[in-house]
Amino acid sequence: MIFFSNKNRYFHYGPYPLERLRRDEQIAMDERRAGRNDRPVPANGASSNYAAALGKYHNIFKQFCKGDVAPAKAPAPDDLQRRSIDIKGAGYFLDAAQVGICELFESCWYKDATPEKHSHGIVVLAEYSRLPEADNLARDWLKGAIHETAQVRAFEVAVGIANHIRAMGFDATAYDDRNDQIDIARLTVLAGLGVRDAAGRDNMAVSNPYLGTDFSVAVVTTDYVLATDKPLAGKSKNGKSLAYWLGIGGATSGLERWRRANRLTHLGNYPMEQVKRTDRPTTLILDDEVPRVPKRAGFFERAIHGDLDKKAQVERQRFSFKHPFAAAMLKQIRGMVPHQDGAVAGEGVAELNDPEANTKAIKSLSYALGSEITGICEIPDYAWYSHKEDGSEIEPYHKYAVVCLIDQGYDTMEGASGDDFISGAQSMRAYMRGALIAGIMAEHIRSLGYPARPQTNADSHVLHIPLVMWAGLGELSRIGELVLNPFIGPRFKTVVMTTDLPLVPDKPVDFGLQYFCSNCQKCARECPCDAIPFGDKVMFNGYEIWKPDVERCTRYRLTNQRGLACGRCMKTCPLNKVISWDGPIATQIASWCGVNAFWLKPLLVPIAVKLDDWLGHGIRNPVKKWWLDLEIIDGVCVHPPKGVNQRDLDVNRKINVKKHKVAYYHADMMPPPNSSGIAMMVKRKDGLAAAVKVETVEQALARKAKGGPVPAHYIPTPPADTSELQRDDVTAFNPYHN
Repeated sequence: MIFFSNKNRYFHYGPYPLERLRRDEQIAMDERRAGRNDRPVPANGASSNYAAALGKYHNIFKQFCKGDVAPAKAPAPDDLQRRSIDIKGAGYFLDAAQVGICELFESCWYKDATPEKHSHGIVVLAEYSRLPEADNLARDWLKGAIHETAQVRAFEVAVGIANHIRAMGFDATAYDDRNDQIDIARLTVLAGLGVRDAAGRDNMAVSNPYLGTDFSVAVVTTDYVLATDKPLAGKSKNGKSLAYWLGIGGATSGLERWRRANRLTHLGNYPMEQVKRTDRPTTLILDDEVPRVPKRAGFFERAIHGDLDKKAQVERQRFSFKHPFAAAMLKQIRGMVPHQDGAVAGEGVAELNDPEANTKAIKSLSYALGSEITGICEIPDYAWYSHKEDGSEIEPYHKYAVVCLIDQGYDTMEGASGDDFISGAQSMRAYMRGALIAGIMAEHIRSLGYPARPQTNADSHVLHIPLVMWAGLGELSRIGELVLNPFIGPRFKTVVMTTDLPLVPDKPVDFGLQYFCSNCQKCARECPCDAIPFGDKVMFNGYEIWKPDVERCTRYRLTNQRGLACGRCMKTCPLNKVISWDGPIATQIASWCGVNAFWLKPLLVPIAVKLDDWLGHGIRNPVKKWWLDLEIIDGVCVHPPKGVNQRDLDVNRKINVKKHKVAYYHADMMPPPNSSGIAMMVKRKDGLAAAVKVETVEQALARKAKGGPVPAHYIPTPPADTSELQRDDVTAFNPYHN
């Protein structure tokens, strides 16, 4: 790091150095003795179209404030501090700015409220996003709704924590800052996250040592007994000391926050504007040969219909949700699906006729809502699925795609093996956040008179991978069907919003990844199911790609009994790093060279690959492990009966590359698009035999130059006559089906 490493900073401490502030137990006694307060009169919220979109999604989440409690309690540790580490870690993993815990007293409830039989409160702070610049259209959208934007984030975190606790067999309720039951301000003080601005206890404003009053709060009350925090001393009102600015203790430094605050809001936190741009992606795409494929052909979708086997079909509905924290986000993801489509309000407003201004505004809005990096592209026809799950055709209907990357969390990934019991939760967190971002943006755009639709992991009409490349967010990697970004590597999930709002597309990027991946096989070496190829790229369905064995990968992720799904390739990739002023100086230099000094790659890449192993990048860091290893079986949390994956690097692993086989399932081997509920069993022997059909890049280009026809195996399986076949009801195996 420039000053202090966060390698040894416990994840549950959070990004602000709260642990360095003075505490005063007397304040807790004073707050406890005080009488109940009247509920403050809520301030009138913003009445804009954007505020209405926020309100809609806030209300979707409000459905899940309360809920059923698991029929039996989880084997929670007796150590209350360890319990709190799990709960605080969950809050910080969901991007809370600060989390505190306190005991509940009679005075914690408003007058006339009926206290719940809960003993503890969990307080979640979300900081305000920046208001866009004066010449940015998004300034008018966000102005007056900054608090509501932060409240949606705080409430999202609180609902997730409450769901997590209920899945563990304890009761919990999430409250927003407009509730009429729990005294949010008092709990903020008791949990050590705020100091009252004036003497007295009746509804005085509360300020935070690092955020002032630029934050929103949500609360979870629960009967799950936890270790608590002490209130802040009055002298802790201003925490921005020299230690804060330098990041002593490994917290995010004030200098890094200053760097971010001085970037234009439509640029985000990462300098993507420095990356070389090209007219086309760095991997060959034969646009006129790429087939449009049905959703029925995806291997996770095939598992739902029984194409793999019964075990994979059964595990499909639980493989990523069998940990209580992963399950905590499923209801919210489901709850947003019915709102992805919506009516468009009249004609487009005149102020949105400028594509460049629209582009800046949409990017600024996406960053305010939590996107890590956002790009825009026109949608090629082949990026649209040909058919929905039910076999109905999809006709392309929007021109542009707004593509958002959602970071899965570097520190949490550092503490994990990649295929243990947090892996699925990393995906679900990103999917939930992405659906919320795209949902609010689409709702807002539709209210302005332009069509828009979120394309989420739960319900997408487009393939995300080609759009990520065309939107200039990364290059296709050796991992195969996964794009790497120059600043957050492979550590992200995507959400897409399609629209006809006039926009300016970004260009694809080139940061030398094709050369890097050609000279690095770490992901292939560390893959637990040998699904990643060691050899060169090939042409598959019109794409130049390191083609992974998708069947083998899918089966492992579905049936992993010692964890949830798998992300070993992301965990161990040398580009899985943090690039910021707080990142290691060597990493910052390497990143700069990778983006700007292409001529150095032949020298630096072999060194970087070896050095990555030598430094132990990709091993687990126990300081960053905050979650409890639990598995939900028959609705109840238990210790995982098969144990937990605890993989680290296997640098001495030897692979016989010549014997490493990949099964290819070309377009002509896909199931018919109208075969929903009809098992079309995967035939691995045929997939292995199909390797002889695969062209090299050179062969494909030579064929094209001679005017050769599109290969027959690029032609998708057509709809079939299924009138004589029995369809099964497979909705029970689809986790996103309400």
